[in-house]
Amino acid sequence: MEENEFIPESRGHLEENFTYNILPESGSGAEKRGYWSRRGFLKKGTLAVLGTLVGTKIAFANRIPKDLDLLGLGEDPYVIPGKSAELVVLNDRPLNAETPVHLLDPEVTPGDLFFVRNNGIPPVNPSKRNWQLVIEGESAVTKKVLTLDDLKTKFREYSYQLTLECGGNGRKEFFPPAKGNQWTYGAVGCATWTGVRLKDVLNYAGVKADAVYVGYEGADTHLNGDSGKKPISRGIPIAKAMEDETLIAWKMNGEEIPLMNGYPLRLVVGGWPASTSGKWLNKLLIRNKIHDGAKMEAPSYMVPCKPVGPGAEVANEDMCIIESMPVKSIITFPKTGGILKSKRTLEVRGHAWAGDLAVQEVQVSIDYGATWQKASLKAPANRLAWQRWTATLNFPDTGYYEVWAKATDTKGVSQPMVIPNWNPKGYLNNACHRIAIKVQ
Repeated sequence: MEENEFIPESRGHLEENFTYNILPESGSGAEKRGYWSRRGFLKKGTLAVLGTLVGTKIAFANRIPKDLDLLGLGEDPYVIPGKSAELVVLNDRPLNAETPVHLLDPEVTPGDLFFVRNNGIPPVNPSKRNWQLVIEGESAVTKKVLTLDDLKTKFREYSYQLTLECGGNGRKEFFPPAKGNQWTYGAVGCATWTGVRLKDVLNYAGVKADAVYVGYEGADTHLNGDSGKKPISRGIPIAKAMEDETLIAWKMNGEEIPLMNGYPLRLVVGGWPASTSGKWLNKLLIRNKIHDGAKMEAPSYMVPCKPVGPGAEVANEDMCIIESMPVKSIITFPKTGGILKSKRTLEVRGHAWAGDLAVQEVQVSIDYGATWQKASLKAPANRLAWQRWTATLNFPDTGYYEVWAKATDTKGVSQPMVIPNWNPKGYLNNACHRIAIKVQ
């Protein structure tokens, strides 16, 4: 391992006697990881994406010379409005970006470090003044139309720390590869969300006894601009919709939600795939059947109902909807590739979460799982928030080590050490996270 000069991180605290080196990824390369030059970004980008980046439509867009760098994008097109330049852009169509794991170290994820996951094209400059939320559907007693002011004045406000994780987080590790954004571990975050309880708004419209599901629609549009398609839309069973912690939110960490995370209004459904937490929310549908929105169709956000072999073809009728996310943990400090000098003791820490459940234990290993050491684990701030864990490691000798973390939920289910059940869409990878450390 070749050591590079240490450059201080822009976030977080680093111990004395600790430096970093770059550990190249297996098969890494600019194209394979989805990085592009500025001109490459413009070639790949759509006008709608560029309009979102500069905050308005692109005048005379059809006359832009090939490979011209638009001044409105600033010096770096990877800087998404309201987001840190350190997020890693995986795709621009639609725009998706993950957070490097070591930047997820804060107990509450800052808004500028929260990952971005889109299925379509976000709205450009949405107006909170004119925003409306429609509540209707077969199982709604009455149709209601609410403004943001209505939500803030007619209902009690609540705040919760809630963990949101993309169902495909960890997809990059599946083999054979699964199609979709090749997320590593950074499509997760736990922010403090403020708004009103979804159940209070549903009850305001009235919920019939035959209600089964609640679907959402947002103001984002399909990539090809086809307005004839069903809106980008998912849903949750009525029982999940009626939980106290399921929110219609307008604030993240006490501030307006970043545009790419759903400004001015979104659903927040902790513990379930983040796709159920609809952004740019403008309609709720109280359904008397499982919601049939565009992203509820197999194989979207579904896994085989029974385990299948790697690379197997699975019929749509044999797929089941993902609900609660599996138990999982990450190591957020130190950053992988650390070189420990002059001592053999290291403090490590991270977060753990378990979908609808809580985490009862986190263990760490420095010998590839041959032995495990129990970590100290904090209680969650509230139900569905992730939990901070810490541990002190003692290395027996100099050399290369891997630190592994393993969480166990309140039902006794632990993370696997190897990639779990392969599935065609690469969902629900909750294998143990690991980092590399060199002791000198």
